Amino acid sequence: MVPLTRNGHAHSPQWSPDGRYIAFLSDLALSDDHEKAGDDKDGPERLWLIEADSGESFALYQEKLETHAFAWSSDGSQILFSCASPLSKTAEDADKAQWKDVIRWREQERGDLLLALPVVSTIAAAQKNAPVHPSAIADDALPLPSLAKTLTTSDDEINEIAPDPKGSQIAFMTDSVSHRLEDPKHNEIYVVSTAGGEARRLTNNQARESSLQWSADSGRLFFHVGADEGALDGPFRSIQGRLYVIDPTSGKVERLGTDFEGSFESFTVMADDRLIAAGLKGTQAQLYQVDGGHAAPLPGLPGTYAGVAAGLHAHRLLVKYSTLTQPVQVYLVADAAHPDQAKAISSFNLLFTQRAQPEWKSYQWKADDGTTVEGVLIYPPHRMGEKNLRMLTLIHGGPADADGDRFEADWYDWANLAAANGWLVFRPNYRGSSGYGDRFMLQIAPHLVSRPGKDILEGVEALVKDGIADPTHLTVGGYSYGGYMTNWLITQTTEFKAAVTGAGAVEHAANWGNDDTGYDDVWYLGGALPWQNPDIYQSEAALFQMDKVRTPTHLVGGAADVRVSYLEDVLLERALQQLHVPHSLLVFPDEGHSLEKDPWHGYIKVREELQWLEKYGGTSR
Repeated sequence: MVPLTRNGHAHSPQWSPDGRYIAFLSDLALSDDHEKAGDDKDGPERLWLIEADSGESFALYQEKLETHAFAWSSDGSQILFSCASPLSKTAEDADKAQWKDVIRWREQERGDLLLALPVVSTIAAAQKNAPVHPSAIADDALPLPSLAKTLTTSDDEINEIAPDPKGSQIAFMTDSVSHRLEDPKHNEIYVVSTAGGEARRLTNNQARESSLQWSADSGRLFFHVGADEGALDGPFRSIQGRLYVIDPTSGKVERLGTDFEGSFESFTVMADDRLIAAGLKGTQAQLYQVDGGHAAPLPGLPGTYAGVAAGLHAHRLLVKYSTLTQPVQVYLVADAAHPDQAKAISSFNLLFTQRAQPEWKSYQWKADDGTTVEGVLIYPPHRMGEKNLRMLTLIHGGPADADGDRFEADWYDWANLAAANGWLVFRPNYRGSSGYGDRFMLQIAPHLVSRPGKDILEGVEALVKDGIADPTHLTVGGYSYGGYMTNWLITQTTEFKAAVTGAGAVEHAANWGNDDTGYDDVWYLGGALPWQNPDIYQSEAALFQMDKVRTPTHLVGGAADVRVSYLEDVLLERALQQLHVPHSLLVFPDEGHSLEKDPWHGYIKVREELQWLEKYGGTSR
């Protein structure tokens, strides 16, 4: 492998149709991005290009425009991209003079432009070191690249662009400008002529569509609605991932693969219009060929297939595959009907396969209402089948997710590392998890934490009863929704000797107000706003049962988290302080919900969590 970029944060690469260039997004600053000499701050995320076989990368425009989405036209003659509609110099100067650095909540938000850049002339200008924008621009003109053509405007952000194969129309997806999911009307599919003009809306529902892909004849548009992203048939609700196809002329929508009981996670459309999808069912994610309402399983190996993709006019597939003990690799599937014959074309993280590995098995138990619940048990290396092991119950986030036969090794999912440190790791797929049917997911509402909490505690009780888990060395932890559950569980039992929690709310009213995904929060609590049913908001909140907590608890949070404000962690810390329960709180500066800014933060997080478990719940191995 040869690195093509060396500075800035580069991502979202896309090959040109002829394979000569790679377009990508990068925040690498240009010389005129900052007024202060020596200012090394990142610039806006511009659209960049690089020759695949060698050349230097270059920005396709110099204006301070942040690219939200981009795509190559089907013939490669244009690059389409979206950005926030900029202000003219006159308007920007007037705004700064009146408001200085004040943020005008909602008022200052502007929608997007969909632009087209001619590739040949833009590259020629860049290679001649000629500016791709006028050296002087009228004060009342919009600061846009001189070679760019505005195709359409949108009141919302355009976050996905899909030109059709025939080159006559462009589909695009929108999102809230603020990225606050308060109203599903901001998340819809539109189509516009490649000649430009007013865009026509194709959908109008309470789901969040994504992954737009055209049929070869441009007559159908396929898309995906992910787990916990709603459905097209009615009000928002948390159900499994679904596939749909829409006629862009009539707007008629058809749901695909209706006989599949699991959750579709990704899909691709082949050159012959065959639709291949990765579907999660239980602890396995396999590939399926979807034809109308039928989803036929394709032969595959046990484990998890993900990120399935086919190139333009391609008859072969690329797919990622892993197991719980095999790192993710990219595979080439020469015959889409036989993914079991795929050949690996990458070899990442082989060190994991050269060391002693944990072993695992699925585990099932009965909930109090008779429902079968499943989870995963990950054993320390060479200790499969041993009894009376110290146990960490590590709870996945989402809640629309599931743990199973796939490889994870990072700050969020560190079950294998815990097992390597002598812990039996129990990963419960509680009510609300995906891969077990819509009904199983829907049963999480309106008891957002109490119903899943019962499932988890009944699983722990079953493991103790079976002699697998040592009742004197039980611990618990999780991040995001796993943090919600950890915070709740320590109010329900004193059996856990240690807890590690991150980005988890302890109440739901303020969290609803701060969360960037507000309308799913409301659904989880029965569809009522905080003032409409305060009882459910309180009864499902750990905060109001804090007097029961005795478990030493370690907390982490990102200072810039807008999914679950770190002030929820501060609230929990203050409660533990008042209760004189041993605790620790780490706040990571500038980090959002995903802790992606600085790898050291993730390392420190897991290091301290393992030490906390060892200090308060360890000793017995």
